[in-house]
Amino acid sequence: MNIFKQHFATMLIAAAVIITGLILGKSYLSKGKPDDTVSVIGLGEESFDSDLIVWRASFSRKSFELKDAYAQLNSDVRKVKSYLKSRGIAEDDMVFEAADISKDWSRIYDDEGNVVQTIFDGYSLRQSLKVSSKKVNIVEHTSRLVSELIDAGIQLNSEAPEYYYTKLAQLKLKMIEAATKDAFERAGKIAENGGGSLGKLKNADMGVFQITAENSSEDYEWGGSYNTSSRRKTASITIRLKYAID
Repeated sequence: MNIFKQHFATMLIAAAVIITGLILGKSYLSKGKPDDTVSVIGLGEESFDSDLIVWRASFSRKSFELKDAYAQLNSDVRKVKSYLKSRGIAEDDMVFEAADISKDWSRIYDDEGNVVQTIFDGYSLRQSLKVSSKKVNIVEHTSRLVSELIDAGIQLNSEAPEYYYTKLAQLKLKMIEAATKDAFERAGKIAENGGGSLGKLKNADMGVFQITAENSSEDYEWGGSYNTSSRRKTASITIRLKYAID
């Protein structure tokens, strides 16, 4: 019994060495053997029409008297609001932001290019407008008719409309399903062609969600692109699946 106690530590170390050797030996023997798995990438893609349009515009007035500039700008706001309503755009879809005020100055230079006098040149007031509506056709058409407001004496600067889709969550789920199905079918074909059968799913990774203009050559972005300039868009997503091969 005393002998056993004396050599217990040595026996324990010996057992550990044997077990470690078995593990390393198994690892060495399995090294180089083919991994009985298959990794595939499935694609989910769908084209759709945007259901929300955002149109921004601005107009301005200038006067030496701030009160006069405000009066002119407020008159323009009423005219623009009335015009948009006549085109079928709801007042609730219009947002007139607070006017920006700036003082303008003109400078007089000497022959050497130095400023010798600064003269007050009046107040400039700029009014920004944003229209956000699901009436895509109406707002899109109206944004192209800004010349009518310009002809009415309003110095309107119109930006290109932006197009969005409000049901992205549902669309994304649908595309994930399609991409998973595509990957599963690809993996099944590979396994079948190799004389095996598809086993359990071992890993799944989702790629980046991309939205580009339909039939465009836009570059994909690492963090996911979101095109807003095109009304008709194409969304895509990839799914990488790894299956065991039986």
